[in-house]
Amino acid sequence: MDTKSLMIETATILFQQKGYKSVGLNELLKACSITKGALYHHFPNGKEELLIACLHALNETITTDIEAIFSGHQSTKEATQAMIDKLIHNLETDGTITGYTFSSIVSEMATVSEPVRKACSALYENIQHIYCTKLVTDGFSNESASAIALLMTASIEGAMLLCLTQKSIEPLKTTGQLLPNLMKMY
Repeated sequence: MDTKSLMIETATILFQQKGYKSVGLNELLKACSITKGALYHHFPNGKEELLIACLHALNETITTDIEAIFSGHQSTKEATQAMIDKLIHNLETDGTITGYTFSSIVSEMATVSEPVRKACSALYENIQHIYCTKLVTDGFSNESASAIALLMTASIEGAMLLCLTQKSIEPLKTTGQLLPNLMKMY
C-alpha cells in the first residue's frame, strides 16, 4: 500500500474512533509512521484535507458495499434487512461498525468546514440515491421513494449511533424490524 493510501486508511479509523478534533497531528504521524513533511507532501492543506480524502474514501467504500447488497436482493425490504444484518454482524464481531458510520465527523465538523460538510452531504446523498432507486424498482413513485429513502438513511444512521453509544445491537434490530412496516405505509 502506498503512503497516501495508508495515511487515508489509518486516519479514517482514528477519526471515526476518536473524532477529528481529538486526533492530534503527532498521533496521526505516529500511527501512520510518517513525518510531518510526508503529510504535507500528500495533503498540502494539512489535517482537514486529509479528513476530506478520508470522507471521499468512505463514500466510495460504503457506496460500493451498499450497491452490492442492494443489487443482490430482489426487494428493498430484503436488501435493507441484509444490510442491517451485516451491520449487526460487524458490531457483534468487531465491537464496532467503524467502516460504516461517519456521523461523529459530521456532528463535529460540518458546521466548521464547508468542504467537510459537502463531503459528508455527498455520502448521504449517494446512500439515499441507492435506496431511492431500489424503491422505484419496487414500484414506489419517485416522490414516495425519495421520502422513504430519507427516512431509511436517518433511521439506519441513527440506529448505528445508538448502537455505539448503548453498546448494544438492539437499535439496529428494532430498526430492521420496523422499517419494512413503514415502507408499507406509502
